[in-house]
Amino acid sequence: MKSLLGAWALSVCSPEEAQAVKTHLADCAGCAEEAQRLREAVGLLHPEESLDLDPLLRIRVLEGCLGRRPARIPVPEWAGPYDAETARLDALLRDLGGSYWQAPVELRWFDGVPVTRELTVGGVIAHLTAVDSLVGRGLGLPAPGPDAAPHTARVRLRRTRGQDAELPLEPWERTAALWAAQRHLPGVTLHSLWREQSHHLIRTVSFAGRGAAGLAVDYGVFALPLRDAFLDRAFECWMHAWDIADAVDYPYDPPAPRDLNRMIDLAARMLPTVLADRRRAGLAISASRLVPAGAPGRSLHLEIEGDGGGDWYLPVDSPGAPTSGEEAVAHVAMDSVEFCQLAAGHIEPERIAAGQRGDRAVIRDMLFATASLSRL
Repeated sequence: MKSLLGAWALSVCSPEEAQAVKTHLADCAGCAEEAQRLREAVGLLHPEESLDLDPLLRIRVLEGCLGRRPARIPVPEWAGPYDAETARLDALLRDLGGSYWQAPVELRWFDGVPVTRELTVGGVIAHLTAVDSLVGRGLGLPAPGPDAAPHTARVRLRRTRGQDAELPLEPWERTAALWAAQRHLPGVTLHSLWREQSHHLIRTVSFAGRGAAGLAVDYGVFALPLRDAFLDRAFECWMHAWDIADAVDYPYDPPAPRDLNRMIDLAARMLPTVLADRRRAGLAISASRLVPAGAPGRSLHLEIEGDGGGDWYLPVDSPGAPTSGEEAVAHVAMDSVEFCQLAAGHIEPERIAAGQRGDRAVIRDMLFATASLSRL
């Protein structure tokens, strides 16, 4: 029995030998002690490793390849986060397989109060397709069609601009219209439709050149420059991928730090305008002040900690007023991922774990303005 202890510790005994060793160890204290030492030694020789791939592996591989042989038509830097997040969601959907398309997914956002809506995985992907197609519309691309080619998952996109008039501009209304048009499609086809559209968007801006970054993307109730619209879509792709992963108990990491920083920067740049809109609607509690043209006004110091973090000084009184640290009347510090969850409506403003100092009314208004960035 003692001669078998090494093989048993390495789990290479035959089933009969393994059973014989286990029986012997129950009665022999000396061999049991020796077997324990051998098992611990094997654990040191073969440490346990996660089977999950490093989320930054794809980025490192691409950077290594492009460093050796630069792309003839490179993806614009501002489209990189969208490229990365759509690839991560695509990998998640492929990993889950076809049995999860009808799994329930709870989407959350903030509309004055927390709002939830339950969709299926397929419904979430159709929603991403619908809103992503607004970016395609800004580039002159056709709207996604409801039909798929027979006996294949490859999606047929409609090729006439007139078809896009059938889909509303407002994101929620556009989603509802596409759901109605695609209700008969299986999940694998919805996945293919979304993925082909994302590839088409990336290819188009890669060939379009630098001038495309400033094109306006109309969301119905607001508009964004194309470079910011790509960041907006990357952010929503990450958040909805997180919703799907959470619904099926699948691990899902935040974006790469540099991509996360760009998403946070977009939210920070939008906050002054959102705060001003809330003031006009009577939803803010802090008093505003008149700021002479060109003069610095009061500001809030937004400190984002962790990966992708940084410091932003946000104007409090007028969206266009210059800011400086000397004019800061409030300071808020929070984790980068929690800030993104707040901007996505996944955390209520009153429940966010944030360090606060200074004018509490200004801080409250800015937290609520951040949550107001969220939508379905």
